Formats: sequence, structure tokens, C-alpha cells
Amino acid sequence: MNILVVLKQTFDTEEKIVIQNGSISEDGVEFIINPYDEYAVEEAIKLKEQHGGEVTVVTIGPDRAESALRTALAMGADKAILVDDESLFGDEYTTAKVLAAVARKVGYDIILGGQMAVDTGAGQGGPRLAEELGINHVSTAVKLEVNGSTVRVERDVEGDLEIVETSLPVLVTAQQGLNEPRYPSLPGIMKAKKKPMDRWSVDDLGLSAAEVGAKTEVVENFLPPKKEAGRILTGDLPAQVSELVQLLRQEAKVI
Repeated sequence: MNILVVLKQTFDTEEKIVIQNGSISEDGVEFIINPYDEYAVEEAIKLKEQHGGEVTVVTIGPDRAESALRTALAMGADKAILVDDESLFGDEYTTAKVLAAVARKVGYDIILGGQMAVDTGAGQGGPRLAEELGINHVSTAVKLEVNGSTVRVERDVEGDLEIVETSLPVLVTAQQGLNEPRYPSLPGIMKAKKKPMDRWSVDDLGLSAAEVGAKTEVVENFLPPKKEAGRILTGDLPAQVSELVQLLRQEAKVI
């Protein structure tokens, strides 16, 4: 089985976000595999252990993203691809186009990824990539079974479960609860240093930077305003209602 895992390197979830000149500062920040993508890596390794095959992990990003791929290799993935060409960095549209080109080049039976990235929370990566490739897609998986070419997925639906059956090839995105990601062992870390990691650019993928250019632009990043202390209204009920309406209109400006 040819298993492809798409992952993203994100801020450690314990990091404090600092805004400088309208952009998020990366100074001194620790980066990790996006937690939802880590579930995808673990599930890919489990599928390889059950059915045989090969696990390839891929990400788009700068040189620092190599550490995320090395972690996935130490967990048990077989090889990695880093698309480190700045002309291919963009929004969700760009990412889907680039990852689709990677997937077509390496081949796949199943593609796994996280249901969203914790930095943006957009949740567009999986559906967009599946659409680009023209394959079925099942999101928020909490259980995955593959039997021959048949795939059975239990997916989280706002606290309930939905069971979906489909066939390979398919793209599945992982939700918390799918598994418990393993820690890289010392032997795994040592082996990861010798596993192949390719670096691809726009030319390697046969793409034009212009055709995959971002469709959206982030103008500014800013932190939410600090919460102010609440106000307790006093007096009889009609007076409180009247004062509340005035506050919502004049101060909160929501009506």
C-alpha cells in the first residue's frame, strides 16, 4: 500500500503569540508537527504495519520544516519530501495545487492528513486536495479500517458518529481520538537520519508559480482586545432593560 501523509509544521500549542508590525513573530518559537497531522502520521504507520507498503510524508515550508519531517521519519515513516520553494508558498488554494502535484508524482493509494491546522483552523486542506485529485474524501475520522480496496471510516459529527464506506484511492483527515501517536524511539531517531528526504522546487513539480499563486492575502494580524470587567445593572426590570438596550446600541454598537 502506497500511503501519503500531508503535514504542516506549526507553532507549539504552548507558545505565546507575539504580534510585531502586523505579523506574527517567530523569534525563539518552538515548532512541532501540527497535532492533527500527528494523528495522520501514526495512522499511516499502523496501516503499513497491518498491510505492508510504504509511508511518504510531505510538507511545504522553509528549511525549519525539515525537523517536522524528521520527527515523522523517526516515528516510522519511510521517506520524506520537503517543498521548500518560496514561490510555492501561499494560501490554501496554493497548498492544494502543490500537494496535488506531489501526490501525482509519487503515487498513492490513500492520503492522510489532519482535519485542520491549529494555526489557521481553516480545515480546507483535505477537501481542496481531494477535489484537485478527483478522489473521495472523508473528514474528521476517529476510526479507519482498510480491507482490500474497501475503506470504512467512523467520523466525528459534532459529538456523534457517522459511518462512511468508500474505496481506494481516498483521502481521509484525522480527528482527535483516531489514535495515540507514538513517541519516536532512540533507534527510530537514529534511523531517521539515514532515511531519504527529497527537496523539491517549482521545476521538479512541473508547475508555474503564477498558476498556483495565492487567491487571498493576509493584510494584518492582531490580537483580540482585552476583556473588560462586566457591568451589573441595578433597578427594577424595565429600567434594566432600557439601560441594557442603550448600552448595546451606544457602547457595544451591536444593535
